[in-house]
Amino acid sequence: MATKKKVKEVQTDLAESAHKIWLAGLGALAVAGEEGSKLFDTLVSRGQELEGKGRKQVEKAKETVSGVKVVAESYWTTFEQKLDEQVTKVIHRLGVPTKDEIETLTKKVEELTKSIEKLRKAESKPKTKTATKSTKTAK
Repeated sequence: MATKKKVKEVQTDLAESAHKIWLAGLGALAVAGEEGSKLFDTLVSRGQELEGKGRKQVEKAKETVSGVKVVAESYWTTFEQKLDEQVTKVIHRLGVPTKDEIETLTKKVEELTKSIEKLRKAESKPKTKTATKSTKTAK
């Protein structure tokens, strides 16, 4: 009987140990759930902080790039003006007429051409009348 008692005690001890292990597992699961949600909340909070800082840095970078762009455009415009001025000076030194000068000369040539055409028409009309009068007198 002593053996049966010992077997029963061992069985009871094993059952209690298994139950304690089961309870420890449930406790670990509960702690992990609680700590997990706390950890998750902490991670979300930290992520929001970093995102805010990142946005600020991106905005600063955009402002810097925008400022540099404005300065570069200003320098480019100044460079273009100076280059145009220098090219114009060289062209004048070489005696090449400007666009405005060419346009003015073109207008004058067109006016002269029209005047010449008018003179030619005026000269040709009296000759025709004179020619008909001389043919009549010759008859």
